[in-house]
Amino acid sequence: MIFATDCTKKVYSVSIFFTYMVEIKIATLSDAELIADISRETFYATFAAHNSKADMDKFLSEQFCKEQLIAEVGAAGNIFLLAYTDGLPAGYVFLKDGTHLALQTTQAIEISRLYSRTSFIGKGIGKILMEASIARAKKMAKDCIWLGVWENNHRAIDFYLKFGFEKFSEHDFTLGDDIQRDWLMKLMV
Repeated sequence: MIFATDCTKKVYSVSIFFTYMVEIKIATLSDAELIADISRETFYATFAAHNSKADMDKFLSEQFCKEQLIAEVGAAGNIFLLAYTDGLPAGYVFLKDGTHLALQTTQAIEISRLYSRTSFIGKGIGKILMEASIARAKKMAKDCIWLGVWENNHRAIDFYLKFGFEKFSEHDFTLGDDIQRDWLMKLMV
């Protein structure tokens, strides 16, 4: 809040809204280490309090190592969109071309990960990445976007519901040695 005075010495409060530009770019192999860093940082911040250290360490070392991310970034049918704000990496979304057996379509794309760095949560990065994902799906002539989300990640579930996603199934997700339950959600586009 900034305060300004006029010649009669009355005080007016003026709200200033800061806007920032978000740049979305398609990731290349050279971005794999950055994606691994964002993945480890955001996954740990979101899930460490709900899982054992051993399970977290095992999952992070297997799923978010540079070699694994290089393989994913370079694989056919995979698209990583990185979001930058004022030149700083703010988050990313990982899209995988493919459907799920429980869906009634072959023209689907999966949101495998949608991660916003902790300092950018609540600032619209996730929304921009979701909108970019929907636009990409439409450009690819897909009629469905789907994803898996941990059943206890209520913040993420609420986020997806706001976009119109609906639950269509469930599956097991292994975090370290712990078997957890994910909701599968879809959005027809």
